[in-house]
Amino acid sequence: MTERVGGDAVVVVVVAPDSFKGTASAAAVASAMARGVRRALGPAADVREIPMADGGEGTLDAVVAALGGAVRTAAVHDALGRPRTGRYGLAGGTAVVETAEGTGLPHVTDVALQPLRADSRGAGELVRATLDDGADEIILGLGGSASTDGGTGLLSALGARFLDDDGAPVPPGGAGLSEVASVDLAGLHPRARTVRWRVAVDVDNPLLGPRGAARVFAPQKGAGPEEVERLERGLDHLAQVLDAEELARTPGCGAAGGLPLSLGALLGARTEPGSSLVADAVGLPAALADADLVLTGEGCLDEQSLSGKVVAAVRALTPPGCAVVVVAGRVELSPAQVRAAGLTAALPITSGPVDLSALAARTPLLVEATTADACTLLHHRL
Repeated sequence: MTERVGGDAVVVVVVAPDSFKGTASAAAVASAMARGVRRALGPAADVREIPMADGGEGTLDAVVAALGGAVRTAAVHDALGRPRTGRYGLAGGTAVVETAEGTGLPHVTDVALQPLRADSRGAGELVRATLDDGADEIILGLGGSASTDGGTGLLSALGARFLDDDGAPVPPGGAGLSEVASVDLAGLHPRARTVRWRVAVDVDNPLLGPRGAARVFAPQKGAGPEEVERLERGLDHLAQVLDAEELARTPGCGAAGGLPLSLGALLGARTEPGSSLVADAVGLPAALADADLVLTGEGCLDEQSLSGKVVAAVRALTPPGCAVVVVAGRVELSPAQVRAAGLTAALPITSGPVDLSALAARTPLLVEATTADACTLLHHRL
């Protein structure tokens, strides 16, 4: 605890949740948690609100808010080549881009999914806008992509040309990967190689194989069995052309349809665990240093939450002996699993099944009430 003037002890509580996807943003959840803390512990509690993300949805808003930057827009194309407006963030020399803002799956669900045609060009157009704005560091959050093109669309938007045996550009998307014979970088954006790349991933899948980009994620993007195998062969071929077989085996290279492959092979970019990258960017370690209680959360607490996600990152950064409580939309871990993960408790905001659309409007109130209950129960420890 810290002391204020007069010697009274002040309880320090850090609230650092991820978004509850589909119902509430990380900022909305953090605000609801803060209200719950003050309801239980009083208005004098030192509550530090730090909305978090794992590199996917919410990364842009969380990092830009923490850095005091601004959100801008740029004209881009969705994964099927249709014009749209995408957002990116700029804070000093640091830019924040979510690939889903340009090539996200939700933007193309109004038509039949086209897993072989979809590409990552829109993400590259956002990156190009940040380079034109003078960014010297790019935090690129991968997640929610509609494409499986190994990052060729993104690099094409930056001026690279992927050519076939005749020197003609290959078709966009995964359909053209097996035809790539060479890459022409003569027209590459002059700053693409000098900027510092920080590529945030929330998965550890390699590029190829049973856990790879095509076989795990392409079916979610509309690919049937034959299309999955075509995409697998295309990504394998691209890795060979780029002399990047070793990179293809690294954890995270299968994120966003294999987007790290071209970024790594051609620009030297390497992936980082998204939750750790965001925690560093928003100053979470310093905020946790003298915490008496830490509250985090996400929509569903399950086994994946314990590896590479926000809950795992928050727990790892919390000082020993400090209680860590998870407030979640659903809890799919047993009490024994919760304890084994080093968590004090995990509390769902509902007591049974509930319709997601009905839950959305009530999520902040339920988070606030559950947080207040947790703080009341733990008050004797603080």
